[in-house]
Amino acid sequence: MTIRVVLADDQPLVRAALHMVITDTADVQVVGEAGDGAEAVLLTEELAPDVVVMDIRMPGMDGIEATRLITTGVTAARVVVLTTFDEDDHVYGALRAGASGFLVKDMALDDILAAVRIVAAGDALIAPSVTRRLIREFADRPTAPPPRGARLTGITDREREALTLVGSGLSNAEIAERLCITVATAKTYLTRLLAKLDARDRVHLVILAYEAGLVAPSS
Repeated sequence: MTIRVVLADDQPLVRAALHMVITDTADVQVVGEAGDGAEAVLLTEELAPDVVVMDIRMPGMDGIEATRLITTGVTAARVVVLTTFDEDDHVYGALRAGASGFLVKDMALDDILAAVRIVAAGDALIAPSVTRRLIREFADRPTAPPPRGARLTGITDREREALTLVGSGLSNAEIAERLCITVATAKTYLTRLLAKLDARDRVHLVILAYEAGLVAPSS
């Protein structure tokens, strides 16, 4: 099945580079390009792509508001935020708006393409290094997180351990090794956490782990 993608970035050169690498693949197709958030929302409603690759900083409607409108709209499109992380302080807002992860613009184009496939398959993309930087950003915010354990009623102690490790950016294999369980069991824990916490995806679990106080800035 071909993955249908909308590219949203106000820099034509960025869109052109992404379009070029996607054109050379058989399973991914660019069906539309937008230069701002409002155009991205309209194209998503019109074309119903599988994935929207979304820049954060764009004129007019920014990527965060566009992401919120897309993820709460009638389409099933998933959003991947594309940004220069060192310069953006809005990544948390984009994730809360419903993004399934984010990529940095200096990543290899092949890695961005691989990420599009991951998100289209229903998974989320958030690298351990990104997770740690997000946690540091959270720690600098003036609003304190909710009391430890908030929103986590109904999960087992073992699931809580798994959630803590997810929040620290560990992969399923690393979680399995840390808890001395199989990778299949680790996946089962994550599936249960998604259902019990009404979480959208792995990225949402990271946010919940921080907000519940399970992950400290030094993690």
